Amino acid sequence: MTQASQLDVLTSVIYQFEYHWKEQIRPRLEGLTDAEYLYDPSADRSAWTVHPADERRTEMQAGARDTVVDFAFPEPDPAPFTTIGWRLAHVIVGVLAVRSHAHLGGPEASYQSWDYSPTAEGALEQLDAEVARWFDGIRKFDDARLAQPCGPDEGPWGELPMLDLLLHINRELIHHLAEIALLRDLYAHTR
Repeated sequence: MTQASQLDVLTSVIYQFEYHWKEQIRPRLEGLTDAEYLYDPSADRSAWTVHPADERRTEMQAGARDTVVDFAFPEPDPAPFTTIGWRLAHVIVGVLAVRSHAHLGGPEASYQSWDYSPTAEGALEQLDAEVARWFDGIRKFDDARLAQPCGPDEGPWGELPMLDLLLHINRELIHHLAEIALLRDLYAHTR
């Protein structure tokens, strides 16, 4: 029986997501079209999405260039439906890029400063780059780094060990990317 101190926890954390990414999610994203990327099945076509900045859809929107993402603070209850484009923006920026900047020395990133892609192809390129940056970066962590507190940038996660944040990131990625796969199924079976 292996003792806990001999476990390679980081390898397990990375394997958990990478297996899901390579075997399930990334293949399901192949061929994502712009129509799917922006698909809004809500009855009143009020889903939060990515769209041209001059097309004001909500009181608040974020983005550095011609394409923005919808949001509100505080978030309405119930929260609006969100498109694949919006969900990809959340994963790319909020789950990965902001964390890569805070913990891995990646480029500065925020919802407000991000250059959102108006196309599915561009968003998938951004997703691939941010997934690679995050997992390449955390591969360099040692046990001491995994045990360090996340720090004040992580709000409620700040006092928790970095390992808890890595597990949270995996959970967020798996959960949101599975939602995107489901939306692709909905699109395919309702068109």
